[in-house]
Amino acid sequence: MEPILKGRNLVKRYGRVTALDHCDFDLMPGEILAVIGDNGAGKSSLIKAVSGAVIPDEGEVFLNGEKVSFSSPMDARDAGIETVYQTLAMSPALSITDNMFMGREIRKSGFMGKWLRQLDRAAMEKFARDKLNDLGLMTIQNINQAVETLSGGQRQGVAVARAAAFGSKVIILDEPTAALGVKESRKVLELIQDVKSRGIPIILISHNMPHVFEVADRIHVHRLGRRLCVIDPKKHTMSDAVALMTGAKEPDAQDAAA
Repeated sequence: MEPILKGRNLVKRYGRVTALDHCDFDLMPGEILAVIGDNGAGKSSLIKAVSGAVIPDEGEVFLNGEKVSFSSPMDARDAGIETVYQTLAMSPALSITDNMFMGREIRKSGFMGKWLRQLDRAAMEKFARDKLNDLGLMTIQNINQAVETLSGGQRQGVAVARAAAFGSKVIILDEPTAALGVKESRKVLELIQDVKSRGIPIILISHNMPHVFEVADRIHVHRLGRRLCVIDPKKHTMSDAVALMTGAKEPDAQDAAA
């Protein structure tokens, strides 16, 4: 089976620091691929390279088998790759609807939209409400309440719903449960499973090993700027993953080749 998103020989240097050292990457259709690695291993640089946030110095990125070169995150978004960063990239004072449509607002049809550039608020509110309901975020009653009035889990839910609404091919989640409590983390993990059930593949960057082993189909272990191996969470333990990540253990031959 051909990967939906693939990186080959990716290199990214910042002065004398090599963040990506001839790194390979494969995301298969319909899977949740966890990316784990120690701090400074190059996980963020890898994700930024495949999502348009940084331009690799060398190497190639393929989407659906076709070579792509994103010069900005907007290019990646237009191609169907949505990223939810750890910071969520939301405007707290704006409403849920405004945050969902930031940068891609729907304008009214005809003269009012084309020349007076009026927004079709009713259409945007309906779309936002439908998307939140689709993902079971029924606890949010008012689609026009400011994002700053929401709990951490609800904000994360809105960010994931926004990605699921517009990410037609790939969704990238960067530490989605990092700042959440147990109950809210559970809700976000259910949300991730729900998005997967719709057939959208997900890249999950996380330090939380129990969460990784609960939802991931495969685990990409990143070390010293490159892919060390890909392991199956059903065949390895969390201790194995941590040992590989930190260099205490070498990968098996079949994992290293994966």
